[in-house]
Amino acid sequence: MATTLVSSSGTFDIGGRLTVNRLGFGAMQLTGDGVWGPPSDPDEAVRVLRRAVELGVTFIDTADSYGPFVAEELIRKALHPYPDELVIATKAGLTRAGPNDWRPVGRPEYLRQQCELSLRHLGLERIELFQLHRIDEQVPMAESLGELVKLQEEGKIGQIGLSQVSVAELQEAHKTTPVATVQNLYNLTDRSSENLLDHCEAHDIGFIPWFPLATGELTESGGPLDEVASETGASPSQLALAWLLRRSPAMLPIPGTSTVAHLEENLAAAEVALTDEQYESLGRAGG
Repeated sequence: MATTLVSSSGTFDIGGRLTVNRLGFGAMQLTGDGVWGPPSDPDEAVRVLRRAVELGVTFIDTADSYGPFVAEELIRKALHPYPDELVIATKAGLTRAGPNDWRPVGRPEYLRQQCELSLRHLGLERIELFQLHRIDEQVPMAESLGELVKLQEEGKIGQIGLSQVSVAELQEAHKTTPVATVQNLYNLTDRSSENLLDHCEAHDIGFIPWFPLATGELTESGGPLDEVASETGASPSQLALAWLLRRSPAMLPIPGTSTVAHLEENLAAAEVALTDEQYESLGRAGG
């Protein structure tokens, strides 16, 4: 893997075989308001994706429900044919009825349909990481995951991931299939998935924190982020990402944005080296 800006974040082997740079890109913000419809500037969205790969991103996370399908189609437009080292992960299991409206559906036939559509929209013959976007309380998890296992056996998907689950749910899922990644809400100020992160690290499961840039009131003048920013010259968002990368070797942050300028700022976090004191100070303040 070539040396790039993002390669400074280190690497992780998803499922023990897909090597990616740990600092990736999340495609949700490439869509319209409410994660609905096309972006206001489609050309800039294409530029963002191409610049991300230029800077060394080898892991892009998206979902069928982003748009719906808008993000997947933008990824294909910007990057197909894909570089060999690029891993594109997508998700299914949330339906959309309008802006900011998300409804879990985990029926096997629905997940199969969405996988087939994602293959078409992304221009892929195989999706290397396919994630169940949410567990549907109306459908036994083993049935939802069982269909993903069938798709895996057919060669249409590679690794299987989960999103927004507990340790108990992850352990239950492992009775049906190995799980390569988990994607849960986690950031400097919301560590409600701390136990899950520790479990993932102990079992070589990639942990993908969504909403990674939340910093709350920590950016206020004189606050801990402000102080460390003054010491390092890094922005608050860069510090939030640097803290995540330092927190665990299993951490795979996927900050998203719709502008090249913000993308470049985020990805520069790969080169921010926190001292032990700075890391601990940010951790105490955010916890």
